[in-house]
Amino acid sequence: MNRKRITASRLKKGLSAVLMIFGFSSVFAQQTVTLKQAIEYALQNKTDALKAKLEVTNADYKIAEAKAGALPKINGTANLTYNPIIQEIVLAGQTLKMGQPWVAIAGVQLQQAVFNQQVFIGLKAAKSTKEFYQLNAELTDEQIIERVSNAYFQVFTVEQNQQTLESSYASTEKVRNIIKSLFDNGLAKKIDLDRTNVNLTNIETNIKQTKNGVAQAKNALKFYMGMPIEKDIQLVKEDMEITPHLLENTMSSDSRTEVKVLLKNKELLEYNKKATEAAYYPTVNLTANYNWQGIGEKFPLVNGSSRGVMWSDYSAIGLGINVPIFNGFATKSKVQQAQIDLDKLNLDIQETKLSLDLAYQNAKSQIENSLNTLEYQKANVALAEDVLANTKSNYQYGLATLTDLLDAENSLVQAKNNYTNAILDYKIAEVQYYKSKGELKTYLK
Repeated sequence: MNRKRITASRLKKGLSAVLMIFGFSSVFAQQTVTLKQAIEYALQNKTDALKAKLEVTNADYKIAEAKAGALPKINGTANLTYNPIIQEIVLAGQTLKMGQPWVAIAGVQLQQAVFNQQVFIGLKAAKSTKEFYQLNAELTDEQIIERVSNAYFQVFTVEQNQQTLESSYASTEKVRNIIKSLFDNGLAKKIDLDRTNVNLTNIETNIKQTKNGVAQAKNALKFYMGMPIEKDIQLVKEDMEITPHLLENTMSSDSRTEVKVLLKNKELLEYNKKATEAAYYPTVNLTANYNWQGIGEKFPLVNGSSRGVMWSDYSAIGLGINVPIFNGFATKSKVQQAQIDLDKLNLDIQETKLSLDLAYQNAKSQIENSLNTLEYQKANVALAEDVLANTKSNYQYGLATLTDLLDAENSLVQAKNNYTNAILDYKIAEVQYYKSKGELKTYLK
């Protein structure tokens, strides 16, 4: 019996261990994420993108609200009044009551705008407002693509620096092992062994710092994606491949979303000016009502003419015209203010176009410069590798000092880091080039 209990206990512990292993593996499972997937995830989950989509949806309700101003308004009313004291007057020697104790009225009223410039202009403005928010949502998407792309490339760069340090550590460790073997046989100095160990410790420290940099860079990327920070991700190396571009001499800034947003905003300001000018125009409204009334000495809702309660109906139809004549030049001042807002926006549009043209030329120049730098740094890495290989050979034959060997190793690390940073510079320049052409969604293809 005791053995059965022990076996069962062990089985439970074993199952628990298995479950814990699978549980932890699922929690810490690493997810491979391409640049396209990272951008798509951000566009679906980042708060900025979601809020921009909500603004577009909200614009539909604003259109419905504007339409309401052009539709008829119908209201129903009901009123029950009890007059405990009725006013009396004496006329020709007779006392007359000026009413009845009970009055009940129920009716329905209709109001329809026949001519109102502010209402009609407001409807057009509401439609343009939706288009504005749609363009603004596109601009938000482009901003998200830019941030995610830059963060993605930054993670890769730090990871490559870490790999370079780890490779340097492995290489230096081999050298240390050779020196230790020589020292053990009395063929090398202790100071050479100590210097190599110091160098290994320094490299190991740099690796730890770089790992922390990788973690922080990944956290920044996940933040820009709208992804939970605790989720582990792995990037795809192919997204860092260099693809030279056919650079164009000119670029039309009118195709940029930033300019389209400003132009749509200008359209809204023009509607605002027209709506302000509408105060000069008269307004015409149609009104109609129908009412049912009961009056008498008794409670009217349950009594009729047989018990002294008189019921009757009445209706009216009217056309009202309101003509503005003079309001102290308030409308004129508001129109002038609206025009100044338009003039200021026109200046902003001009400035934006100039800045976009400048950004395009700078991006194009940066890409050209980055390509040249890449070629130089790639050649420099190959040269540093040859120098290190020759220095190792010379050191084994006593033709080079340990200082020469360590310097050659450090030079190779620096050359590889420079090459990696050159790749980063190119990819960031590529992002800016796509942005300057309004083609950031190329990364989604």
